[in-house]
Amino acid sequence: MSGPGPDSRFDAFKLAARASSVSGSVDARRLPNVADSLAPGDDPAPIAWTVEGGASAEGRPAISIAIEGVVPLVCQRCLARLDWPVSQRTEVLLAHDEGELERLDAETEGEVVLADQQLDAATLVEVELVLTLPFAPRHEGECPGRQ
Repeated sequence: MSGPGPDSRFDAFKLAARASSVSGSVDARRLPNVADSLAPGDDPAPIAWTVEGGASAEGRPAISIAIEGVVPLVCQRCLARLDWPVSQRTEVLLAHDEGELERLDAETEGEVVLADQQLDAATLVEVELVLTLPFAPRHEGECPGRQ
């Protein structure tokens, strides 16, 4: 998958009931809420994703969103490119309607998503990536090229 589109949509409750999964890849540069955070360039920044259906520990329908890849960021100390590894997995409970969403939000500390219609994997991946990226990325230790 190169970006949001009809091929990235799925029925989350069916996925959870069948304990099945969908997967693909998206270029982080094509995600509007991520692109501005990336280092300048035309090189692709592929993020592999998998959405697995199942049940939470409490037996509620849930999906697990996993993302893996490397994104180019700008180090806030030296302003050089910094290749930032991304490896994130998040479980999200599914709600049938707004009332259930509010109730689950109040009852649990975990994430809850309204799944009253098909969900878009690219949108879920974009949200996870935004939440995973550091506010002020920096090289660990000394920046390369600094004497």
